Amino acid sequence: MTEEAIVVFTARSPQRIVREGGSQSWVLNAARAKQAAWLVCTQNRHNRDHEFSDATQEHGAAFLIGKVSGVVKSKEESADGKQRWRVTISEYALIDIRDFWGHERNPVRYMSRSELEGKGINLSALKFQPMVTREDATNTAATVLASAAQPQRNAPLTIAEAREGLAATFGVRPEAIEITIRG
Repeated sequence: MTEEAIVVFTARSPQRIVREGGSQSWVLNAARAKQAAWLVCTQNRHNRDHEFSDATQEHGAAFLIGKVSGVVKSKEESADGKQRWRVTISEYALIDIRDFWGHERNPVRYMSRSELEGKGINLSALKFQPMVTREDATNTAATVLASAAQPQRNAPLTIAEAREGLAATFGVRPEAIEITIRG
C-alpha cells in the first residue's frame, strides 16, 4: 500500500457513501487504486441527474476521507462500455475542506500524502470511525422506522438530542458526532 489517495468528485452525499460502504462507479486504474491508502470524496453539486445525486456539501469541498479496503467491479458500466469500479472503505472521517477540488477535468485523480497535507488534510489528526456493518444498518433502520412512528415534536432540539439522533442514524457513538453551528 502506498501513501497515496484516490480523490473523487462525487455527487453523492456522505450518508450514502457510508451506507454503500464506499464510492462508486468510477472509470479508474484499478491496479493503482488498489495500492492507495485513502479515498478522499469531494462534492459535485452540479450533477443534473437529481435521482442519482443527493449531494449535501459545498461544491468542491472535501467532505469525507476513508481508509481504502478494496477496489471491486461495479455493476454499472460507462456509456462507452468501460469497466467501472467501486472503492470500498473500512473506516471514515468526515472533514470540511473548502475549495479542495481544483476544477480538474477528470473526476478521479491521485494525490500523495504530502499533497493532501498541503491542501489542509492532516491524516494523523483525523479520528476515523468504523463503517456500519449490514447488521448495524438493519438495527439503525429499525430505530429510524420506530422513531418515525412517534409524533413529531415542536420543542427546540438540544445538541445532545441531535447527537443521539444522528448517532442512531449513522450507526456510530454519540461522541463521534461533531456539530458546527454557523450564525
